[in-house]
Amino acid sequence: MRSSGRNSRGSGSGSGGNNYRGAGNRRDEQQQRAGRPRPEERRYDVGGGSQAGPGPKAGPKGGSQGGPKGGPKGGAAKSGAPKGVGGRGRGRKPNAPARPREYEAQMEERNRARHDKPRVALPKTFGEVEGERLQKVLARAGMGSRRACEELIDQARVEVNGKIVTEQGLRVDPEKDEIKVDGLTVATQSYLFFALNKPAGVVSTMEDPDGRQCLGDYVTNRETRLFHVGRLDTETEGIILLTNHGELAHRLTHPRYGVKKTYLAAIQGPLPRDLGKRLKSGIELEDGYARADHFRVVQNTGKNYLVEVSLHEGRKHIVRRMLAEAGFPVDKLVRTAFGPIALGDQKSGWLRRMTNTEVGMLMREVDL
Repeated sequence: MRSSGRNSRGSGSGSGGNNYRGAGNRRDEQQQRAGRPRPEERRYDVGGGSQAGPGPKAGPKGGSQGGPKGGPKGGAAKSGAPKGVGGRGRGRKPNAPARPREYEAQMEERNRARHDKPRVALPKTFGEVEGERLQKVLARAGMGSRRACEELIDQARVEVNGKIVTEQGLRVDPEKDEIKVDGLTVATQSYLFFALNKPAGVVSTMEDPDGRQCLGDYVTNRETRLFHVGRLDTETEGIILLTNHGELAHRLTHPRYGVKKTYLAAIQGPLPRDLGKRLKSGIELEDGYARADHFRVVQNTGKNYLVEVSLHEGRKHIVRRMLAEAGFPVDKLVRTAFGPIALGDQKSGWLRRMTNTEVGMLMREVDL
């Protein structure tokens, strides 16, 4: 009986000891899988700045001998170990010291300040490229999109300062370089060109001291100062040009270039057959002879005649004086064309911006 009791106690203690060791091994495996060091591998800070070493011998449940009971949660936390030593610090090595929150905030502020600083203009090693790309200048002048302007260059239809351009990316100065497309000069953005159908009763001045209606009343909202090219009588209707291109305006009105103007005049007949021949050969006026370049009858209704007269002179009341000297006073006079710019169906009092093609034709007319 005693032997059996001893055997039973031995077997019981043996089985109990085996069970205890098996539970401890399972706990160590769980800690290793969780990334936490085993109790005997932990390091503790001793004193203020002394070197940390392994603590006293750990008990069966991870607590130190003679100390309070400590497991995986209590041993490291109560010994003053920094956060993260027991494997709780994520993204950091198990034994790395924890950084204070104040230090983290300072680093964040430095990073933001570094990216929020204004861009510093560094000194340029090479000279800055001057001018604008040719296709951009052409597109701004109304020749089409940039892609369409690039096609014009590829087709060798663009010339700069007399030389045909075949390569893309050429830089030009719109204020100085002469740019042409199909032989017509391209107007840059700094110049404005308008055509006005002047009504009867409007004075051909930009300002009138007597308060009468004048050309300036049609362009009061323009930022750039415009001036008229030539004049029309107060009672004469028709096309008159407005621009800020001084050289073009000067040449269009200079007798040397002889820009042709076309008029429609309403007169009373009957008309002799040689009236056109007389006007072309010259009519003597008080300030010299005046000659018409072209004459034709446009319409005839009874005694009412509508005739077209073209001439390149620009003297005051020149058409009215010529027809009156020939014996046919003018009842109504309309200027229908100034050089290559025609009035067309533009209504009386309407102001329109001239197309780039029209500006190019005008410049070619006066060798610009």
